[in-house]
Amino acid sequence: MDRMVIHRMEYYGYHGVFEEERKLGQRFYVDLDMELDLRAAGENDDLTQTVNYAEVHETVKNVVETESFRLIEALAERIASVVLDTYTSINALTVKVTKPHPPFDIHFQGVTVELHRTRK
Repeated sequence: MDRMVIHRMEYYGYHGVFEEERKLGQRFYVDLDMELDLRAAGENDDLTQTVNYAEVHETVKNVVETESFRLIEALAERIASVVLDTYTSINALTVKVTKPHPPFDIHFQGVTVELHRTRK
């Protein structure tokens, strides 16, 4: 199976366990690794035979920036569900959501949740 990967999309969202996080918001990064057949698009140089990654970006942006979740696990699950429901040519995907600055007094580059979902 072929893959299309969109790396480190950046959004501003209102997700977190603490009320302040859901009120003030913060930056989130999302990576998508989508499994789909890209042969026809590659052979025919035809955008209609693939997934338009600019549209996928807008789909993910809508979830991250307009919905609110306490856990990034729930955010990742919602992204996976919406992308699979919207783009029927995607057979499976891996979603990674990174919260680069969790509200803790520790120094690291954030926390990432990664999940893999397949079409049922």
